[in-house]
Amino acid sequence: MTLENLLAIHKLVSQQPDRAALQRLLDAAARNLLDAKVTAISDENRFDAAYKAIMQCAMAGLWANGYRTATSQPGHHQTAIQVLPKTIGLEMPTVIVLDALRKQRNLSDYEGDPIAPRAVAECIKQAEALMEYLRAWLAKNKPELL
Repeated sequence: MTLENLLAIHKLVSQQPDRAALQRLLDAAARNLLDAKVTAISDENRFDAAYKAIMQCAMAGLWANGYRTATSQPGHHQTAIQVLPKTIGLEMPTVIVLDALRKQRNLSDYEGDPIAPRAVAECIKQAEALMEYLRAWLAKNKPELL
């Protein structure tokens, strides 16, 4: 499915790329990643902060391409992650890992499942890698937004 198809079925909405807004989102992702590394807080909160950084990077990829998720529609986190191959060219094996982290976040948030320390470490690792990948992609493909 293309980004245009997702726009047509109201999973995405058009949004003009905005350098300042994108930079604020990247800065917020970086702050969340730093928060995720604070070991004095619970694993659940550290995981949430790292996951939030992943989502902010996914949203930045959409914004850079002139879209954002329709937050009024269910599944906007899933949509943002699953379109990463189309927005920034992320490889599918990485998307599968990010989607598994999304599912773990849902289980924790909605069913109270505990977050294992190794899941926190994986979420932080994936958030760092996605941020690095996104910044490189932006520098190469959308340098006017940096």
